[in-house]
Amino acid sequence: MTLETIERQTGAHPTASVIVLHGLGADGNDFVPICDELDLAAVGPVRFVFPHAPVRPVTINGGMRMRAWYDITGADLLRREDEAGLRESRLEVAALLAREQARGVAPARTVLMGFSQGSAMALLTGLRHAERLAGLVALSGYLPLAASTAAERSTANADTPVFMAHGRFDGVVPIARATASRDALLALGQPVEWHEYPVQHAVSAEEIADLNAFLLRVLA
Repeated sequence: MTLETIERQTGAHPTASVIVLHGLGADGNDFVPICDELDLAAVGPVRFVFPHAPVRPVTINGGMRMRAWYDITGADLLRREDEAGLRESRLEVAALLAREQARGVAPARTVLMGFSQGSAMALLTGLRHAERLAGLVALSGYLPLAASTAAERSTANADTPVFMAHGRFDGVVPIARATASRDALLALGQPVEWHEYPVQHAVSAEEIADLNAFLLRVLA
């Protein structure tokens, strides 16, 4: 496991884990304050894991090197997906899931969550994971490698609940891209809890409250 991580625990001997994948150009620190707002006391001690994505050149940003789970070649997001980068990072994220299991937190007590690029990685990895997870959270993101999802997804996570949330005025990942991803998952029979908010490419207070309720439910 090569990814560097930041960790927070709400108590000793965690019985649940939430792995949070940041967006393009950010790092693991990005979502620490948001997760600090969550109240998951009802499910027992929780470990939050905030990994840093690898540093790589990003085409859409003029080749500038930054933390990114995969390259983005254009604003379309659909054309010329960086399949190699996506699949490489999927293995890194899967290693984080394996580490939580090795530390005593069962996959069924682990939530994989992400924002923007991290959201894409949460869906890519979680739907293909061989052991059932407690839930998947996709904030302001989309489903990558959508055409291969049906053939590659794991039966273990075929009914794993997915929380999808998006800003109606998102100019980075247009909401139409997210609703198309939602519909693709629903067509596969994946249970999706959909939320949208009057914000741009960001997380709102109402969204955090809805996320909190979802996490309490899937980790109960």
